[in-house]
Amino acid sequence: MKKITKAVFPVAGLGSRFLPATKAQPKEMLPIVDKPLIQYAVEEAVEAGITEMIFVTGRNKRAIEDHFDKAYELESELEAAGKQKLLETIRNVIPKHINCVYVRQAEPLGLGHAVLLAKPLVGNEPFAVLLADDFMDIDAGRKNVMAQMTEMFEREGKSLLAVQDVPRQDTRQYGIVSGTRYRDRLEQVGGIVEKPTPETAPSTLAVVGRYVLTPAIFTRLENITAGAGGELQLTDAISALLAEEQILAYRYEGRRFDCGSKLGYLKAAVAMGIKHQEIGGDFAHFLRDFNAGHELQPSAPLKVAAIKEFEPAAAQQRRPLPAAADSQPAATTRRFM
Repeated sequence: MKKITKAVFPVAGLGSRFLPATKAQPKEMLPIVDKPLIQYAVEEAVEAGITEMIFVTGRNKRAIEDHFDKAYELESELEAAGKQKLLETIRNVIPKHINCVYVRQAEPLGLGHAVLLAKPLVGNEPFAVLLADDFMDIDAGRKNVMAQMTEMFEREGKSLLAVQDVPRQDTRQYGIVSGTRYRDRLEQVGGIVEKPTPETAPSTLAVVGRYVLTPAIFTRLENITAGAGGELQLTDAISALLAEEQILAYRYEGRRFDCGSKLGYLKAAVAMGIKHQEIGGDFAHFLRDFNAGHELQPSAPLKVAAIKEFEPAAAQQRRPLPAAADSQPAATTRRFM
């Protein structure tokens, strides 16, 4: 089975939930401790063996391109100042063998439209999609979520959707799948619907921001009409693709933080702050002191495992699922070799 070598990063969104912070900077450049969200997502793809990063950008997103480009002036100043450690840090933002390509989405027409814009760059190959504001944390020594999925694709040869259970009242925020057990951690998708109400949701199993898709998705994206929110929804194309091929829902191992929301972003910052090699210990002591001084609940000692957006997917894998009840505008690319 062909290996996944290309990843699409839809990064053209406005980030309106973080205004005014995102008025002049991309939400994907918001830092978790000392690295922006988009760098964590790219590092996840690199660790999964992906070598070509395709960014679907929009206006006011040049900071993302600059972040992954060479910074001659900054490197010269750090080198002259003898700050070798910092110099190596910025030189290693992305490995030299990784290729970054940029395509502009002129209008915010939805996730499906953004993915479709990557078609000329992806070609007739399976590919990954990563949403940077779905921040994935994994325990030390374990494979990250995208690495889990690319390995699963090599074994199964079918499109994969990362999924997790969510509270029923939250189904209107996600694409929700229904299906039947396929094998350990995998369900065969029988149906998928975008942002259903809690009353109409076929299950509580939500698609989160990691996908591995076959190139057949592009034909479906070219033929869907505007869906939820008046946008071209990737979920609708996936639903249409079910008539053509099997799609699997993968209950990933790890923890997800919704960094598209303020609360999820703060949770991710705390979780990664505690793990940080440089400041983790001091930060953990600060949190304990802060907790004691403000009489926060619970009063038990702080544990990393308690700081999570939802329960780990490993705890969800045995839950059964209910049975299954765009034209492409011209774009410009910029390539950094």
